[in-house]
Amino acid sequence: MPGIASRTLRPVISEAGGACGDLGTFIPHVIGAITVAGLAPCGVLFGFGVFLCATGLFYGLPLPVQPMKAVSAVILTEGMSPGELADAGLVLGLVLFVLGITGAITRLARLVPQSVATGLQFGLGLLMGVLGVKLILQTPWVGFAALAMLAVMTRVPRLPAAPIVLAAAAIFGWATHRGALPPVALGWSLPHFVAPSWPGLRRSVEIAVLPQLSLTLTNAIIVTASLSRELFSGFPGAVTERKLALSSGLANLLLAPLGAMPMCHGAGGLQAHYRFGARTGLAPAILGVVLLVLALGFSGSATALFALIPIGAVGALLVLAGVDLAITKRLFDARPSCWPVIGAAGLATLLLNPALGLVLGWAAEFVRAAVMRRLAPRPG
Repeated sequence: MPGIASRTLRPVISEAGGACGDLGTFIPHVIGAITVAGLAPCGVLFGFGVFLCATGLFYGLPLPVQPMKAVSAVILTEGMSPGELADAGLVLGLVLFVLGITGAITRLARLVPQSVATGLQFGLGLLMGVLGVKLILQTPWVGFAALAMLAVMTRVPRLPAAPIVLAAAAIFGWATHRGALPPVALGWSLPHFVAPSWPGLRRSVEIAVLPQLSLTLTNAIIVTASLSRELFSGFPGAVTERKLALSSGLANLLLAPLGAMPMCHGAGGLQAHYRFGARTGLAPAILGVVLLVLALGFSGSATALFALIPIGAVGALLVLAGVDLAITKRLFDARPSCWPVIGAAGLATLLLNPALGLVLGWAAEFVRAAVMRRLAPRPG
């Protein structure tokens, strides 16, 4: 019996560890949206919880659910009312749903050469790493200590490194706040309907939807589908561009009117879940259930509880996941003639944005193919 219990607990512990892997993306954006922009914690956490549980059940793989980063940046810098945010979620959801239901997203994905997709993944990994370093430097003692602990502990098989390090960092954060725990009180609440702001629709499209759309199509759909085929080659067809577009589209259409942030999947989050031990849909489901409990029972305390985790420890998660995303087998297996294409797409993604990374990668691939045709030996 002890042996059976051990074999049963090991995968659950591993999935729970992987569920914490993407908190480096989740925590900064969500806390910022709630504390700076004043979004209702119940609606935001409820949206993530429902989408995570549905993702785990539908795909059966550790696909992440992330806040749409361009929209999140606009929330923090430009400010958006709840109605304008609902506008952005509904418009993005509708566009993704139409691209999925018509199959147009599949045709678009076929136009992206392998070298360009590898370059986009390389650049996105570097972006994660750079953001992680910035977060580490905000609390450097905690951040570098967490990074060292993760580097050592992730080498131990089946050890849930991420939750152990985050728990240790939270205890440290609590101790350095003179032991003052935030008040935690049970208080049942439900998300409220947020009416779209029709007068603000144009502003939402201009400042949030258009900048976000290219990022979602590249990172959240095309690169995520490509990475899932690499990590889970034994599950062909489990994750496709069409499915990703449909699930993201439906989630935003259904949850944006309940106060949820615009959400999507993401290659970095998938790599983070996988890096810290997740292999099935149990990982997103575990995180989803935790967020639903916080949303429905403790939404008034949730932000303070997340804030106990020093931001440097969150950055450490991002650094390791970013390195894994950037340095992949496909990068080393690429032909030497593809390296300039990968470099162009990666650097443009890092320095500009994924949309321009896609465009410059396409241009570099066009030049590479033309040069290779000219250098190819002619018959006779």
